[in-house]
Amino acid sequence: MTDLIATASVNFPQRPVILTIFATTYVGIAMGYVPGLKLNRVGIALLGAIGMMIFGGIGANDVISYINWPTIFLLFGFFVISAQLRLSGFYDKVASGISARLGHPMRFLLILMLVTGGLSAFLNHDIVCYIFTPIVGAALLRKRVNPVPFLVALAIASNIGAGATLIGNPQDMLIGEVAHLDFGHYMLWSSAPVAVAMSASYGIIWMMSRKQLQSSLPAPDESDRQSSSYSRAHTIKGLIILAVVIGLFFSSLPKEIIVLAAAGIHLASTKFRTEELLGRVDWPILVLFMGLFVVTGAFEGTGYGGQTVQWLAHNGFDLNVPHNLVLAAAGLSNLISNSPAVMLLLKVINFANPVALYTLALANSFGGSLFIIGSVSNIIVVQQARTMGIKISFWDFARLGIPVTLGALSALLGWVTWMS
Repeated sequence: MTDLIATASVNFPQRPVILTIFATTYVGIAMGYVPGLKLNRVGIALLGAIGMMIFGGIGANDVISYINWPTIFLLFGFFVISAQLRLSGFYDKVASGISARLGHPMRFLLILMLVTGGLSAFLNHDIVCYIFTPIVGAALLRKRVNPVPFLVALAIASNIGAGATLIGNPQDMLIGEVAHLDFGHYMLWSSAPVAVAMSASYGIIWMMSRKQLQSSLPAPDESDRQSSSYSRAHTIKGLIILAVVIGLFFSSLPKEIIVLAAAGIHLASTKFRTEELLGRVDWPILVLFMGLFVVTGAFEGTGYGGQTVQWLAHNGFDLNVPHNLVLAAAGLSNLISNSPAVMLLLKVINFANPVALYTLALANSFGGSLFIIGSVSNIIVVQQARTMGIKISFWDFARLGIPVTLGALSALLGWVTWMS
C-alpha cells in the first residue's frame, strides 16, 4: 500500500507562512464560512491549497505527492456506482421503505447506527456516509422529523464502526500495513470497546436528543425534487456489481482498481448517458479531499507536528502509555486531520507493543467524532445534508460529538486497563 500522504521538506523561511495558512484554513473549515464571502468548506480548503502554492512555495510536484490518489480514485469509483443506483431509482425506493418504518424514532436510531457501524467496519466509512446520508435525509424530511440528530448519529456510528477492523478507514489500513498487524487478532481485540462505545453513543444521543428526534418539521417542498423512475433490471445490475466489489475487497487486489473497473462497467451503459452518470459525481467532495491533502501535507512538511511530538516525549509525555496515546491521537486527529496525525504518531510508537498500535487505531477512529473536522466522513455528511437544505452547524455536531467521544474513549481506556 502506498503512503496516504507523501511529505516533502519545507524551507525554513516558509514554515511560519505555511503554519498560518494551515491554521486559517482549519479555522475556516470549522466555522464553515468566511464572514462577508460566499465560501463554503470546499472553497476554503481549495483556497488553502492555492495559498500553499502561492505563498508557501509548494510546487506542483509537491501537490501531486501530497494527494492520496488511491483514495481519490476510490471515491470517484464509488460516486459512479452510487450515480448508477440513483438513476435506476434505487435510492428513492429505499428512502420510501425507510419512511414507512419511522413510526418509532428510538428503534429507527438504533437500526441506523447498527447498520452504519456494521457496514463501516468492512467498507470505507466515508463511502457509507456518502451513500446513506441522502437516503436517511430524504426519508426523515418526508416524514417531517428533524434529520439533524439522526445524521450526526450516522457520522458518529460510521467513525466508531470503522475502528472494528483494519479496513474500516484509510488510517487503520496504514497502521495495519506498516506494523504488519494480524487482521483477526485486531478484530477480536477491538470488538469489546467498539460494542461498548456504540452502545454508549446510542444512549447518549437518544437521551440528549429525544425531544428533537420526535419533533415534526414543516412539510418539505418537493416540487422541484428530481425523482428517478425505478428500473428493477438496472437496480439489480448495480447491486450485483456492488456485491462483487465488496467481495473482491477481501482479496489482495488494489481496492481503487476494483472500484474503477466497476465504474467503467457502469460508464459503458446501454441506458444511462455518460453525462448523466458524471453529472451525479460529487465533484466538490473530491476537490475538498484534494485541498485538505495539500494543506495537511504542506503542514506536515514543516516539521512542526513532529517537533511537537518529540517535545512532548522529552518532557515526560510518553506516547507509548495508553492514556497519553489516546489523548494525543484524538487531539491531533481534530487538529491536523486523521491521516497526518496517524503518520506522525507511527514514527514514535514502539511497534513491538501491539496494544499501543491497537489503541492508536481505535483512538483515531473514536476521536473522529469530536468535531466536524475530526473526520472526513463528518464533513461528507454535513456537505451532503447541506445540498438537501439541512444545516448542521458546528455546535449541532459538537453538542453530541463531545460527550459521545468522551464516552467512547473512556470505554477504550477501560478496556486497555482491563487487558493489561
